Amino acid sequence: MSVSDKTGAADLARALSEMDVHILSTGGTATLLRGAGVDVQDVSDYTGFPEMMDGRVKTLHPKIHGGILALRDDASHVEQAEANGVGFIDLVVSNLYPFRETIAKPDVAYVDAVENIDIGGPTLIRASAKNHAHVAILTDPSQYDETIAELRQSGSLSDDTRQKLAVAAFEHTAAYDAAIAAYLSAQVDEAESDFAPTVFVPMKRLQGLRYGENPHQNAAFYEVEGTNSPWGRMEQLAGEELSYNNILDADGAWSSVCEFEESTCAIIKHTNPCGLAVDDDLKVAFRRAFLGDPISAFGGIVAFNRPVTDELARAVRTTKHPTSGARLPLHIIMAPDYEPAAVERLSKSRSLRVLKLPLTEAPAARYRSVEGGMLVQDADALVEDADAWTCATARTPTDDEFADLQFAWKCAKLIKSNAIVVAKNRTMLGMGAGQPNRVNSARLAVAQAGAAAEGAALASDALVPFLDTIAVGLAAGVRAFVQPGGAVRDDESTATADGAGATMLHTGVRHFRH
Repeated sequence: MSVSDKTGAADLARALSEMDVHILSTGGTATLLRGAGVDVQDVSDYTGFPEMMDGRVKTLHPKIHGGILALRDDASHVEQAEANGVGFIDLVVSNLYPFRETIAKPDVAYVDAVENIDIGGPTLIRASAKNHAHVAILTDPSQYDETIAELRQSGSLSDDTRQKLAVAAFEHTAAYDAAIAAYLSAQVDEAESDFAPTVFVPMKRLQGLRYGENPHQNAAFYEVEGTNSPWGRMEQLAGEELSYNNILDADGAWSSVCEFEESTCAIIKHTNPCGLAVDDDLKVAFRRAFLGDPISAFGGIVAFNRPVTDELARAVRTTKHPTSGARLPLHIIMAPDYEPAAVERLSKSRSLRVLKLPLTEAPAARYRSVEGGMLVQDADALVEDADAWTCATARTPTDDEFADLQFAWKCAKLIKSNAIVVAKNRTMLGMGAGQPNRVNSARLAVAQAGAAAEGAALASDALVPFLDTIAVGLAAGVRAFVQPGGAVRDDESTATADGAGATMLHTGVRHFRH
């Protein structure tokens, strides 16, 4: 036993000792176990060779690795072991120095990072995993209870168990080596690029999925290890199993509400927000988000960035289409927490999946697969100062218009390009998404907003190349615009807005989303 993460180590050792297992241990692990009343033998006592060089050399010895690697069914191995005083080691418990935790610290010194590169641990783990026909290797405290239970029941570990433990062990060392290689590569290449020449992305399967985007596609859901992903900490409180499309849409919903500090409701369909509103009263925010596009909300996903009360759950469950009177069917509801009564109420719909997730910031990097490759970029997490935006028109926005412009701009960032958003009273009234040209997105947005577009704000995720987009907004009654600016014909767009007494802000920032 030689562990960096000592969680559960004493309980494991006590259980093994009760089964008359002779335990070898090193350094701090041995001290911990003795303090817990477990009789252990120091590795240095067993090998006759002291720990040295500040603990850098502890288990790298033939009596240790011979005892692990020996094939018990090979007579020559058995003979050599006996001739050299090597006893067989049947179980190894080891996990590694906290390298990833060390490099995650701000301003970590290079020498400290290197000092946390484990050598003896990976060697023990790989040797044990290689010889899993005879040796079991435990690399995670979560494995301890099941191991003890099987030993108590059967007196040994099955071939299947040892093989599964070996797979987990190689995954453990592979992820560890990947983190080291990525860190050192970044240090060497730091002056040349913000991105390392080689990138390793270790992923852990969270669940298998019934199928992918379509029934004829196989699929599974993985979490990138070492990230602040909410999915590994997600709790499903009710409802059916999540599908591939559920997770894809839910990710869009959760990133949408996490974008806002205010109490926010987002309704998502095919990864795009079709309804989005901010209000101190989440019932009001939900109602406004729903009415922004009640047709698209049917079969959608609802996300809140505040806990769901029973009162809010009742409002969601009793919402009906404003003209047809049909009850709103939803696939998923998401929130950071729920009142118990809210969960009970929402659980009455078997098809409604109730998810609890922690609020998170945008990840440091975004990965996008292409045929045979991967695109990697910083997340679009720029903190913008709206007060630094420039006004291109003679008229500056009123306070209410400025608030709506900021809200619409955030919404446009969340929608697939070309994105146009029409908003008023911090409510998205209409949006155009994914159109090959910007003016068609504008037409879709104002058509959805209808008469409510009068006096509303319009946001464009990228520069407006021609005045036609502005003209579409003005014809619908929009009188406040926000866009990055920088087009060759900016003067024409500005003059058109000025002629209608409208206001237009330039952000100097683009928010493409493909």
